[in-house]
Amino acid sequence: MKRAGCLLFAAVPVLVTAAVYFVTPEHPDQADGKRATSAAQQARQDAKKQAERSADDELIADLPPGLAAPAEKELAQKIVASAENSTLDWRSAYGYVEDIGDGQGYTAGIIGFCTGTHDLLTLVERYTEDHPGNGLARFLPALREVDGTDSHAGLDGFPAAWKKEARVGAFRAAQDTERDRVYFDPAVRLAKLDGLGTLGQFIYYDAMVLHGPGTNADSFYGLRERAVRKADLPSGGGGEKEYLDVFLDIRRATMKSRNPDRDTTRIDTAQRKFLHDGNLALKPPLTWKVYGETYHVP
Repeated sequence: MKRAGCLLFAAVPVLVTAAVYFVTPEHPDQADGKRATSAAQQARQDAKKQAERSADDELIADLPPGLAAPAEKELAQKIVASAENSTLDWRSAYGYVEDIGDGQGYTAGIIGFCTGTHDLLTLVERYTEDHPGNGLARFLPALREVDGTDSHAGLDGFPAAWKKEARVGAFRAAQDTERDRVYFDPAVRLAKLDGLGTLGQFIYYDAMVLHGPGTNADSFYGLRERAVRKADLPSGGGGEKEYLDVFLDIRRATMKSRNPDRDTTRIDTAQRKFLHDGNLALKPPLTWKVYGETYHVP
């Protein structure tokens, strides 16, 4: 009994210590860090909602069309295609499909939809809702299984099926629609609300394509939130060139942080060139380089 009593007594300080540990307030620096992280995440989510909602339609309608004008939108697809597919003929990429070894599984189509990043799955699901029995519908169970991974499990024959389906006009239209819904429209919309002209709208669009429309620190809304902390938005009185320079700096650093050897010429000798030339309206003629190859639009 005494021994048991001694053991119980010895345990008391441990229990008290544990109780004190669990009720001790966070260190101020830790609490501030969590609040800052929470505030940053909330800012990204708010920006994403603003980009995708219709509440500001009236304001947007009063602004110049910018990148949404037909000729400018066509130009935007050409510049993106020069970086994504090494061509200005962006329509030739509807049937493109390849695993480029970036950990995202198959990359396919006009904007680089990926089996590992959910956007390709969403495209095929939405397309199948409108066109059941299409040539890609049979891969939906496998696409759901590999979503978020680089796996090809269950996707034997998928590349050939994608290329064949890309000959169907309805599937090409579905790619256009999904590109606009997920990438182009939100990017251009938010850029306009941020006070950016046509070049800034394109810079947002290209960042949305490459980094994705997520809200983590390395996705589009994370890049924007980090840029806004360093430079005032033009809509808030900041300089457009100064803000875009900061945004491109952050974007380039993010690309290099993932892979120090990663090519960043889509920024260095394309978008940065347009910016330093003072071409905020993104008016042709344009000449730029990506991956060492020169492109020109008269």
